[in-house]
Amino acid sequence: MTALLVTIGLTAFYGDFQALFGVDLVVEEGETLAVIGANGAGKSTLLRTICGLLPAAAERIRYRDGNIGSLSPADIVARGIALVPEGRRLFPSLSVEENLRMGQQCGRKGPWQLDRVYALFPILRERRRQPATSLSGGQQQMAAIGRALMTNPELLLCDEISLGLAPIVIRDVYAALPGIRAEGTTMVIVEQDINRALTVADRVYCLQEGRIKLEGRPADLTREQIKLAYFGV
Repeated sequence: MTALLVTIGLTAFYGDFQALFGVDLVVEEGETLAVIGANGAGKSTLLRTICGLLPAAAERIRYRDGNIGSLSPADIVARGIALVPEGRRLFPSLSVEENLRMGQQCGRKGPWQLDRVYALFPILRERRRQPATSLSGGQQQMAAIGRALMTNPELLLCDEISLGLAPIVIRDVYAALPGIRAEGTTMVIVEQDINRALTVADRVYCLQEGRIKLEGRPADLTREQIKLAYFGV
């Protein structure tokens, strides 16, 4: 496989607080990669830094053949990386369809248009005229995923997509992932739910206190190894 995205000794800070310590990560083209870890392990910080929401030296993040660590979030989206943020972050003043169309603003061409998103999440077609924040939590998550897909990304970063959702809703959200992957989209899924992450991932990284403690294919990792890397006990 070909490396699509690579981080090299990646660090990240919130003011004087260091959240990532020399993270080396590889995302292969076409795979689904899971990043797991306890609350505060640095998972969301990793995605935010890749997306340009936190500063990084240019050479610390490589996407295809270029350094992107110093680029703005808008430039990174234009290159084909989209984030489904923790908490959805939908625009409350806009309808469901207007939120989805916001993803088109970067102007990238590809398979993800309104009809394709509505085929993936039929409930969004039914609710397309409603204010986005009037939807249930699960439907809002679908809208957030749909908005990111409307940028026609090569790499989709999903931050805690099951957080706060009922099990039956989580099942529906995860059931959409094979359809996204079938379009050739590479995915990075950040999860606290170990079992859920391992069922969809080709490979997994475990973060603990801003450092990678474990990496491998789910079938090659024992539960004891994962528990030790996750909890540090």
